[in-house]
Amino acid sequence: MKEWGGTMVRVMAVGVFDLLHAGHLHYLEQAKALGEHLTVIVAHDDTVRMRKHEPVTTQDLRKRMVSGLKPVDHAMVGNPPTVPMYDILPMVKPDIIAIGYDQEHAETAIRAGLDERGFENIKLVRVEGLTEDLDGTRKIIDKILTLQWAQRRKEEIEGAE
Repeated sequence: MKEWGGTMVRVMAVGVFDLLHAGHLHYLEQAKALGEHLTVIVAHDDTVRMRKHEPVTTQDLRKRMVSGLKPVDHAMVGNPPTVPMYDILPMVKPDIIAIGYDQEHAETAIRAGLDERGFENIKLVRVEGLTEDLDGTRKIIDKILTLQWAQRRKEEIEGAE
């Protein structure tokens, strides 16, 4: 049991989790290994739209999928982009925030934001990536599009004969 001074170590992980894949599972397994209790914050649909793309699946479905993963003790939808991300911390009370290897967060800025708000005791830990070929949503989408393009091209060539 991973405990600090007799208390359970609480870990928080954050992500979009759109098109759930092995890289997500790996991230959450590594996050869980940092402590006893893992709370996962699934990005709000409006946050996904603002920072990445139109979500393929809704925040409620993504939360449901993440909740079903073995390493996850609790999952919840994060704040909309109009609410500071730090406002969720008093509810979650993490000892550690696990950052995914591919998450483009500036650790220095997050650390400064935590310290400014009195959360200097929360540790930031960047976890290692998965070495598999299809460890990211963009890689999976690219592979699907490549296969689809190759199939269409093959059909065009066969149709021209």
